[in-house]
Amino acid sequence: MTIVIRPQAFDPWQELQDYQRASKLGASFGATAVFVGSMRDFNEGETVQAMRLEHYQGMTERHLEKICQQAQSRWDMLDCLIVHRVGELRPSDPIVLVAVWSAHRAAAFDASRFLMEELKSSAPFWKKEQLAAGGGRWVEKNSPG
Repeated sequence: MTIVIRPQAFDPWQELQDYQRASKLGASFGATAVFVGSMRDFNEGETVQAMRLEHYQGMTERHLEKICQQAQSRWDMLDCLIVHRVGELRPSDPIVLVAVWSAHRAAAFDASRFLMEELKSSAPFWKKEQLAAGGGRWVEKNSPG
């Protein structure tokens, strides 16, 4: 289980490849479920030009570790990786990578969805959007799955 929060842009596919190559999984997994979330250029009917994503260091990592542990207790997961971006983002920038390795696809899919839904609904991240019409606003709720 690895949690990475970084202010720099990242390539989710390279992160996935590098992690899997460095892992000790070998041939023990039969399924890898991957979710990549990117910044949209719209929200709540308005055009969004940029977004600042903030977190509380330490608290956020602990929360993500906790939901990974919950997923491991519910599904037959071999490993998981979460990479999450903070700082200034632009539309189409990758924000989050969630990957789950398991012997079977059902556990990989279910655990991956659980991690992403928990992350979106309860992880301590705060988003401030810069609107094309001018001004900014804090995002009060996440969009539905």
